[in-house]
Amino acid sequence: MRHFGHIAAAAKDGLFFHEPCAFDADSPAPLLSAALGATLYSPATRPRLADDIVKLAGRGVVSMVLCLEDSIDDSEVVAAEENLVRQFAELDARSIEPPLLFIRVREPEQITDLVRRLGATVRLLSGFVLPKFTRARGVPFMEALTKAEAAAGRRLFAMPVLESPELLHLETRRETLRGIAETVTAHRDRVLALRLGVTDFCSAYGLRRSPDMTAYDVRIVAHVIADVVNVLGRADGTGFTITGPVWEYFPRQERMFKPQLRNSPFQENRAESLRTALIAHDLDGLLREIDLDRANGLLGKTCIHPSHVAPVHALSVVSHEEFSDAQDILRPESNGGGVLRSAYTNKMNEVKPHRAWAERTLLRAEVFGVAREDVGFVDLLAACLAE
Repeated sequence: MRHFGHIAAAAKDGLFFHEPCAFDADSPAPLLSAALGATLYSPATRPRLADDIVKLAGRGVVSMVLCLEDSIDDSEVVAAEENLVRQFAELDARSIEPPLLFIRVREPEQITDLVRRLGATVRLLSGFVLPKFTRARGVPFMEALTKAEAAAGRRLFAMPVLESPELLHLETRRETLRGIAETVTAHRDRVLALRLGVTDFCSAYGLRRSPDMTAYDVRIVAHVIADVVNVLGRADGTGFTITGPVWEYFPRQERMFKPQLRNSPFQENRAESLRTALIAHDLDGLLREIDLDRANGLLGKTCIHPSHVAPVHALSVVSHEEFSDAQDILRPESNGGGVLRSAYTNKMNEVKPHRAWAERTLLRAEVFGVAREDVGFVDLLAACLAE
């Protein structure tokens, strides 16, 4: 699979200076953690889940979480587990490569039980999402994952969700972060990414952000995100990929951008129409939050609606200017440090301070591609939606 693989070859040629690379479930973990992109959540109760997965893969989704936790009622868990086993068997019979698939469980025992019940179809599973992760809950989860991996005979990743009240509350945050850091570091090879559960953070104080507000506008949430990145997102080799929080709002009609694109044949009109459509359907806040995610050290995003996938991926493509700066910073002749004038002549690149940024940018360029010099977000989004 590859990002933007659903776009016609001719269209991609006009969009990308460097196209995104191909990857699969067996690719190196650092590559996969950067490639997660918009991870789409789906309740495990959906009766045509295999059909949904195939359809969404054809529309650019590369990672999905099949949820047995908060998205379903407590009374539905047993039926949802049975449905997952059936849907994996149906998906396996189609002999296609699915997106990266993860199961969000409630308790550690579900991990080993589901791997046993999935049998040979476990080959389609990339790992598990572990909710309300702390040291106390995390150790049993990781022990269960280790057993499941041995039983499956294949690599299975963990994606812990950081969402517990202990992490939110100031008096317990430092110790909770320390415990989480020690737990995930002990299992570094199995931890693909850390996910932020901002909805649970807001819930603890009876808050809910409006479509006009990003997670960073809710100060109590922004402080937690900053502390999580401070401890767990460092660029010194000890950090992990941390993904952006869920955006709760979505349009009434999934394909709401189509009329604006069809009715705007000229570039400037198309850009304005698309911008108007995004704002009208409460996605202007999503775009601002994606920008703030990256500015605050996050990569990828939890999504609960298919309409969020294309904007997340379009904004993840590396611009030609970013790519040019990153390459200049990492040239062998620049190893000694110093300051370089950007090829775009609009900034100074300091080799040593900007090295970690450049390395992360080139990894993102590998999985999401590099846009041509005159290609922007609107062009990329329009191409995604036109397919």
